[in-house]
Amino acid sequence: VESYTVPKKMISLTKKISTPSMGGEKGGKYRPNPVVVSAEAEALSHSSTTMKLTPSYDLFQMLPDEEGGIIPGITQGNALRDGTDLKVGTPDTLEGLQIKDYISGDKKIGKLPDPFKMVEKELKPFSDSISELVSTDQPVLSMAAKHFFEKKQGKKFRPTIVQLVAKAVAAAVPEQSLENGKPAVNGESDLEAHDVATMKSSGWEWAGASDTEGRVTPDNHMGSETWRRQAQLGQIVEMIHVASLIHDDVLDEADTRRGGEAVHKMYSNKVAVLAGDYLLARASVLLARLENTAVVQIMATALESLVAGEIMQLKSPPESLLEVESYLRKSYYKTASLICYASRSTALLGGHAYGSTVATACEEFGYHLGLAFQIQDDILDFTAAESVLGKPALADMDLGLSTAPILYAAQEAPHLRPLVMRRFKEKGDKETALEALYASDTAMQKAKDLSMFHAQRAVDALLRLPQSDARDALIRITHTCVTRKK
Repeated sequence: VESYTVPKKMISLTKKISTPSMGGEKGGKYRPNPVVVSAEAEALSHSSTTMKLTPSYDLFQMLPDEEGGIIPGITQGNALRDGTDLKVGTPDTLEGLQIKDYISGDKKIGKLPDPFKMVEKELKPFSDSISELVSTDQPVLSMAAKHFFEKKQGKKFRPTIVQLVAKAVAAAVPEQSLENGKPAVNGESDLEAHDVATMKSSGWEWAGASDTEGRVTPDNHMGSETWRRQAQLGQIVEMIHVASLIHDDVLDEADTRRGGEAVHKMYSNKVAVLAGDYLLARASVLLARLENTAVVQIMATALESLVAGEIMQLKSPPESLLEVESYLRKSYYKTASLICYASRSTALLGGHAYGSTVATACEEFGYHLGLAFQIQDDILDFTAAESVLGKPALADMDLGLSTAPILYAAQEAPHLRPLVMRRFKEKGDKETALEALYASDTAMQKAKDLSMFHAQRAVDALLRLPQSDARDALIRITHTCVTRKK
């Protein structure tokens, strides 16, 4: 794919620029890169027109500036990050919102729309319909595959995000509809006509939008074919997520999940593995039926990322276990990748091109939200009781994993570093690490600050979209991610 010039107005100014790097040394620090597919095999699978996706951590900032965070260079996937043209004539009452003002300040998050109530009716038949989608003639396999869906508990976090993103992007005019330097509706644009033509002819990064048979708007979105496909993507995402949980529980030899018995404990390892495989197979079939090859490739990459995360968790070199950056990469692969790729795919199904400001904002939101969610999850592993979490407390340490709180404690207490590198395998290692963590005045706060950094970046990405109830509900769900107690 030939390079192209992005309109200057559409590029957010950055303080520091670096070229995306896929691994190796960077600034003298170890940068792990779990290889699932070799570079040679990857090259063979591409043509001049296929999408060449860059991992989100090479598109968007991973660490705060004060921790040596670097703003990745401009490339396909992160170039268009100025929402000014999307919001012409539509003032935003939340412009410049700081999430901390709703946590430690005097602003009330309850004034923003409730994300779960907003999509409650749409998701009400979710469990029944997804159970039907995964039905099989094999009774044991069918029961195992349906196990989580029929419990009818939980907030359906990922499908809720997909539904809300679908509504939010319906409020934005697709940028590929710009003609002669002007948007199709709502006033003037500062883009030059040749810039629009350049973007339209720039290759795969300005492709990928589903044919929506006319522009999708908040008024015609509900019940449309676009809405149906986006809703089905929400089901696909949940199938992939549940399959990963079933497989993870087998690998981790976990006894419980979501407050109940793990699938492999109810049946057997073989049945659990087959149930997870079956869910992934069904998800793949349903994904193909969305009839958008770009979305298929993006979501297939999400699947590959889940595997990469598991490999990274099992096989990381000892020295990488001390790096917060390595921990965040693993968290991206295992948690954030599915959320951010689903968010970008939802925008594509809504008629927005891959490289558009809207689709980029959606992936950036999902990337930061996923990391904020995982960091908070890891904090709760040390602060919440097992009965509240629905899974064993301190489970990560039992698996030899070090998460943000322990990594920050190890920065202060050098005697913890050998323990982290040997994955707490010797007697007394876990107790020593916990003592150091609880004795630290800053470690837990640094972990919370890291979660807040990503939550704010998620909000910043959302604020590039036109204001709508759905967008504001996504801001509220971001707040929920970093303030939840379970």
